[in-house]
Amino acid sequence: MNFHGVAAIYRFEMARFGRTFWQSIVTPVITTALYFIVFGGAIGSRMEAIDGVGYGSFIVPGLIMLTLLTQSLSNASFGIYFPKFTGTIYELLSAPVSTFELLLGYVGAAATKSMLIGLIILATSTFFVDLRIEHPAMMVAFLILTSVTFSLFGFIIGIWAKGFEQLSLVPALLITPLTFLGGAFYSIDMLPEPWRTVSLFNPVVYLVSGFRWSFFGQGDVSVWLSLGVTFAFLLGCAALVGWMFKTGYRLKR
Repeated sequence: MNFHGVAAIYRFEMARFGRTFWQSIVTPVITTALYFIVFGGAIGSRMEAIDGVGYGSFIVPGLIMLTLLTQSLSNASFGIYFPKFTGTIYELLSAPVSTFELLLGYVGAAATKSMLIGLIILATSTFFVDLRIEHPAMMVAFLILTSVTFSLFGFIIGIWAKGFEQLSLVPALLITPLTFLGGAFYSIDMLPEPWRTVSLFNPVVYLVSGFRWSFFGQGDVSVWLSLGVTFAFLLGCAALVGWMFKTGYRLKR
């Protein structure tokens, strides 16, 4: 294991995170505060509790999950795309660093960034609502698992993308809509059939449901099913990254 190589990549990516402090940290906090003012205050005050949980508290796991998905994707995709754009990807590929070590550096840094922002949003939410976490160990497990999984997915997008516009294409047209339709701000049990059944084909439903279960002890689907779906997606992304490096897909010209 080339620990020096992994550490160098990790430190470089985390340093970029520090240089974009306002964009990386302050903006998500302000956005979260606005969500609580609009959804938790204006709308939540007119809604009944959902399964015994006040609406303001109910949307916290969804807000954190929305941030985790988008931040993990953007950080990981930009992290690997920029070396492609500048041409330094060839130095990485020729360096004595394996694919696994590259992933540890890039994906580890992207996951760390998104988890830090998720925890900051969690802390911010306590200023607006009363919050309880019934299963803190599972909350941390879902936080780590989701961040790593979607950082891997973002890494795939960064390799696939041919331009900066494609980096934002998948998050804008796929991830954000799936998150909003995945029960981030409501329970899918509130949907009439057949829409509730259709929602079960949305993988984000399982992420949000499992994460919400760790807070309140209840979710739209089984927590073990949520873990299983997330692990399956993680393994699929890891396999696809391995294939990309093995074949040189959009890495070598």
